Amino acid sequence: MHAAFTKWGDRPHWRWEGRYLGDDEHGRWWWAPEGTHCSRPGAAFDAEEAWVSMTPHTGAWVASFYPAPKGIHVYVDMATPATWSARPQGGGWAVGSVDLDLDVVLLRDGTLYVDDEDEFALHRVAFGYPPEVCALAEAAADEVLRAVGAGTGPFGGAGEQWLRRVLSGL
Repeated sequence: MHAAFTKWGDRPHWRWEGRYLGDDEHGRWWWAPEGTHCSRPGAAFDAEEAWVSMTPHTGAWVASFYPAPKGIHVYVDMATPATWSARPQGGGWAVGSVDLDLDVVLLRDGTLYVDDEDEFALHRVAFGYPPEVCALAEAAADEVLRAVGAGTGPFGGAGEQWLRRVLSGL
């Protein structure tokens, strides 16, 4: 499957190839194995570890779950609701969304915070985010911060279960 995310105004952002895992009560899941090439304008890297990501059935965010020893345990991008489409000629799935800057981060040591509020403040003006998009991003960040902190929804162990499955060879 192909992940292609943008910034507001159809500006290119992160892209990578992953493998679709399936759906559950929380959303659609996919993973990227160690060595996955990730790129965006001005930056590229090959991932040092595998990770799993998911988009909720309803919600304005994309979550990623990482294995130890990586210091980041959960990283959630506030974004427009994801769109999924079939790729031509049996090429699997494509997922896309517009990254809205705000991120909820849970470190392995338990530290939980909202990141990139400065970037959000800058881009809401520079990129011309409509008021309803700003409200969507801020409400999603509040909702996700509470859910991650309380360990509810996919943050209550589902992400770790999907990650254990892929790391043990499905």
